[in-house]
Amino acid sequence: MGSFSIWHWLIIGLVVLVLFGGGKLSGLMGDAAKGIKAFKNGLKDDEDDVKTKKAEDEPKA
Repeated sequence: MGSFSIWHWLIIGLVVLVLFGGGKLSGLMGDAAKGIKAFKNGLKDDEDDVKTKKAEDEPKA
């Protein structure tokens, strides 16, 4: 009673598809993918900066 069945989700998906259309929905998903990729690149850049900073701070023998 408290959860949705598969039929509820199919009807909700159909309504979303009708409201937003196929082109808008695919464009939205593409923008989301670009955002995730930019986030991952930002994390990688931060890790590289930390490694570089640690290498510079090590005393030279």
